[in-house]
Amino acid sequence: MQTKHAEIRIIETKTLSDNWYVLKKYTFDLQRHDGEWQRQQREVYDRGNGATILLYNRDKKTVILTRQFRFPVFINGHNGYLIESAAGLLDNMDPESRIKAEAEEETGFRVSSVQKVFEAYMSPGSVTEKLYFYLAEYQPRDRASAGGGIKAEGEDIEVLELTLEEALHGIETGLIVDGKTIMLLYHIALKGIL
Repeated sequence: MQTKHAEIRIIETKTLSDNWYVLKKYTFDLQRHDGEWQRQQREVYDRGNGATILLYNRDKKTVILTRQFRFPVFINGHNGYLIESAAGLLDNMDPESRIKAEAEEETGFRVSSVQKVFEAYMSPGSVTEKLYFYLAEYQPRDRASAGGGIKAEGEDIEVLELTLEEALHGIETGLIVDGKTIMLLYHIALKGIL
């Protein structure tokens, strides 16, 4: 399959909010498959790119996940506490360096070797963010701190160690509903890593 590039003319850009991250409204013309140009408008949220990592232990067949409060899911009817793989925005760092630091901040595990498995846009209809997905094997001796995130950034993170079987069951029962986490758990299951 060949790569296809969009034929587009941006007509107007308007910043709607620049409070936490940037929300803009774009008016643009897009050339359709039949050659006709069509005017469209979209609101786009730019929060930067991020990275996520799933820590796993082959011997114990376990993974390290986190649980933290997420306000957007709370206002969408969830209890608010999501079980997730460690993740964070790049903040002008390269993805590998950032995810190593994020893993230690959130989980307390210091990993030196990480493996990039893929990249994905998580909500391409409205958010610019691209996530870089990583795996890393951990051992109990890699625990450098209790983790928990950075209090000044509003983080209050619980660190969880689950068997892969428990985590996969959590997806089936609706306990784990975070997209990036589901992708990483299914990845290691499909690849037979654990």
